[in-house]
Amino acid sequence: MLVTRSLLLLVGTLLLAPLALADFDWSVALEGDHRDEGNAARNSERHPRETLEFFGLEPGMTVLEVSPGGGWYTEVLAPLLMNNGRLIAAHYDPNGGAYSRRSLGGFLQKLSADNEVYHQVQVSYLQPPMSMMPAPANSVDLAVAFRNVHSWMRMNQVEAFFASIYDVLKPGGVLGIVQHRGEPGTDVETMKKTAYVTEEQVIEFAELAGFELDGRSDINANPRDTKDYPGGVWTLPPVLREGDKDRAKYLAIGESDRMTLRFRKPTE
Repeated sequence: MLVTRSLLLLVGTLLLAPLALADFDWSVALEGDHRDEGNAARNSERHPRETLEFFGLEPGMTVLEVSPGGGWYTEVLAPLLMNNGRLIAAHYDPNGGAYSRRSLGGFLQKLSADNEVYHQVQVSYLQPPMSMMPAPANSVDLAVAFRNVHSWMRMNQVEAFFASIYDVLKPGGVLGIVQHRGEPGTDVETMKKTAYVTEEQVIEFAELAGFELDGRSDINANPRDTKDYPGGVWTLPPVLREGDKDRAKYLAIGESDRMTLRFRKPTE
């Protein structure tokens, strides 16, 4: 068979060209067999696809998930970014105390239980002041943190967390925050106690680190949340701290009212 020079050049070009990044398979990420059944049941309360799309998640990105806890969002991000980007999970430092070790240990067990899904997840540490750089400076496209700001406030390290995230983001990179939303005027100690933080306070922390507010969304808003529970946000599902007491009432309210904020690191 006669093979023309043009055909050879075309084949060579195709072989040398980088593989195109695949579109996200949201059905697997949200409903795949790897999902914890209880976690997947919370999709309707936490709106992961809408939230991540609002933050600007795209194939090929380097994504930093800050303080991933038990890995609810890791279940969603890992399959999306497998061979399609890079996921760095910035967890607590193993030398950060008993709670840090328990939380990190549970997270590592989750990853090791399903190596097929999680083998590309890179685990690093972010726990000021001992661990400050979970990724190289100016290397991350998108950082995300879900319901963590109150915990950073309790650790008295909230400014350091925001500063570290700022340092690892590329110029123009995005920080996406979801946080239980407190009523305007709530004092700092009440924020720490109840986990309901005001939007103004979160914006102040971010701007102090150098971020610019780039967008707000009511994707995770819940007007049924009265935010006046003795046990704080943990009174509501999924924790239901009160047990069977007023259980139907709290289930009807659903998860907390949450702000969804997008910040950007300036390019100059």
